[in-house]
Order: sequence, then structure tokens, then C-alpha cells
Amino acid sequence: MSGELTKRQKQIFQFIADYIERHAYGPTVREIGDKFEISSLNGVVGHLRALERKGMIVRQANKSRTIELSPEYQLENKGLPVAGRVAAGAMTEAIAQDERIDFAEIFGKRGTYVLEVAGDSMIEANISDGDYVVVEPRRTASRGEIVVAQTDEGDATVKYYYPEKNRIRLEPANAEMKPIFCRNIKIKGVVVGVVRKF
Repeated sequence: MSGELTKRQKQIFQFIADYIERHAYGPTVREIGDKFEISSLNGVVGHLRALERKGMIVRQANKSRTIELSPEYQLENKGLPVAGRVAAGAMTEAIAQDERIDFAEIFGKRGTYVLEVAGDSMIEANISDGDYVVVEPRRTASRGEIVVAQTDEGDATVKYYYPEKNRIRLEPANAEMKPIFCRNIKIKGVVVGVVRKF
């Protein structure tokens, strides 16, 4: 990679990287223009060309959603983002952090991220306070999967997912704790791995 990024190029690149992490594909030129209030699509394309020249992104011409992070950038920034902390006890808001952990060789699916666990509600599923759960972004889950769920109030937790007739049961893996019952939740992802440092 070569050349320093301008302030606007940094902003656009960060938006692209964050978008890819959330959606597993890149934004369109129009979405970038809307985000940064750039009315001319040619203006957006100019910034994208600069990011390509500087080795930050790659894209295919005349196709939508083909913006990708360059292999060179990904090699220099190996690892999965630590997106914040998630409760395994009392519910708490997930707070973003700027940190990376290199589990990519094991959990290499695009968009996968890491959350640090706080609490003991999943200890019988071998998920303890201070562990890192590896999360595959999904909006749906199968009954009995361990999910990261967010309530309407914005609280996030990691629990077993059990949809019931008129509610959703978020079941802890701790015999001393009671399940959480919700009418509506947003599934943010499914836990696909746990990493622990001894």
C-alpha cells in the first residue's frame, strides 16, 4: 500500500470497512454518497479510485456491491475486531472498542467478529467471564443455538435461543439463573466459537 489518505478518504474507507463487517458485502456508490452527502456519484468514484491506487480497496467496474478490502490491507490488519463486551449475566449495552484478535485462520467467514463475555450465565456451555465468543453475523437462528440477542431497549446478551408461541426465551447455561423472556429481540449473530486465555 502506498500514500497517505486524506481525511475524507479515511472516513470513506472506514465506512466501507465497517459496512463490510456488518453486512459481509460492500456498500454501493450511492450509499457512500448518501452517507457523506456527496451529490455527484462521480465525486464518490474519484475517492474510490484514490483508495484503489493506495492499495486499500479493490472493485469491479460497472457492478454494484463489488467493493472489497484489498488483500494487502487484510494481510496487514489480520484478525477479527473486538466489537465490545456482551453480558452473560445482567443485561448490558454492547460498547464498541478499537482492538483486534487474530482468529481469522480458524473463523475466516467474512463479517465474523469477537465479543468479550462479562458474567457467568453461560458457564455450563463452557463460556465463562472474560472469554471471547466468536460471532457469525446472522439475523435468524435455529432453536437451541447460542445467540447474541439485543432487546428493544438496546441491551445485549449471549444466551440459548428458544422461540415459543407468544414470546422468545433466552435460556442461560447456569442452573442458578432464570431465563429471560422477551416479546421481541434482534438476533445480532450466532456464537460459533469460544477463545479463552489460561
